Amino acid sequence: MTRPLFSSTIAGSLPKPAWLSETHKLWPQWKAEGAELSQAKADATLLWIKAQEDAGLDVIGDGEQSRQHFVHGFLEQVEGIDFEHKVKMGIRNNRYDAMVPQVVSALKLKGRVHAAEAQLLRAHTTKKIKFTLPGPMTIVDTVADQFYGDRVKMAMAFAELLNQEALALQADGVDIIQFDEPAFNVYMKDAAEWGVKALERAAQGLTCTTAVHICYGYGIKANTDWKETLGQEWRQYEAVFPALAKSSIQQVSLECYHSHVPPHLMALLEGKDVMVGVIDVASDEIETPEQVADTIGEALKYVPKNRLLPCTNCGLAPMDRDVALKKLQALAQGAALARQRYGA
Repeated sequence: MTRPLFSSTIAGSLPKPAWLSETHKLWPQWKAEGAELSQAKADATLLWIKAQEDAGLDVIGDGEQSRQHFVHGFLEQVEGIDFEHKVKMGIRNNRYDAMVPQVVSALKLKGRVHAAEAQLLRAHTTKKIKFTLPGPMTIVDTVADQFYGDRVKMAMAFAELLNQEALALQADGVDIIQFDEPAFNVYMKDAAEWGVKALERAAQGLTCTTAVHICYGYGIKANTDWKETLGQEWRQYEAVFPALAKSSIQQVSLECYHSHVPPHLMALLEGKDVMVGVIDVASDEIETPEQVADTIGEALKYVPKNRLLPCTNCGLAPMDRDVALKKLQALAQGAALARQRYGA
């Protein structure tokens, strides 16, 4: 099956309905527990599958409805992590504080992590599906280490577990497995030196499409404040894109619209599919299809059209649900307009 030109997708997360959890929060509390919570998570996932299809997106995700947070949703199924005694830690190079679990012994999966969500997603859409996992370097930056004493060693241990789950997700029928690595934009030297290697270990042996998402974070105050300090040109991608271009990872998701990333940096990803962020997740203003198509047009100066995939800048989890829905519609309509403008 050939994919449509400018095949559209989301970065990963979507807002949780008010009946499932707290809203407008990055670490929301669930509104139910036990079997009732499991059913509510499945219901929310089905709701967003339908919404993405109705909007006209080409690749469908689960919206991460079953995860409290994109990192900790994976960690809950890992032995060797103490969730009972969380500690306050500065993450993303102390950009903001979070209460994080501690790694206290050798890491091992308790079993499958995301089987229910992936199988539900596969069963309820005929479109291509994408499933997201946290990248090893970002996990290392979101837990307190009381065992390994070495970031690289711990990253490789997490990469091995991610690989086990990724291979199982592929067997569930997932078409694209995406690893989320916002830490690549924070620890650029480390990302180039060992972060990409850890990422490749996580994707080892996969025959489905592999992707990495590197953004400037959700639209929360800590992130928008940080962006204010980055100056007129955000060149973080310049350090890691050459390493990714040489890697086995096939797709790279990046932030573009309403950012200060110089668009020409996309040219550093020669040979890769580029998921270009055409939707701003830090603003409630709804993009027009024309604005989306214009952003695609700008990116086409640096990315071949058969390799350009319009996407959201980051996850939409903390947004208002109605705003997120309208942004998905703008994404799909903008991609359709771009096909008219730049297709053939």
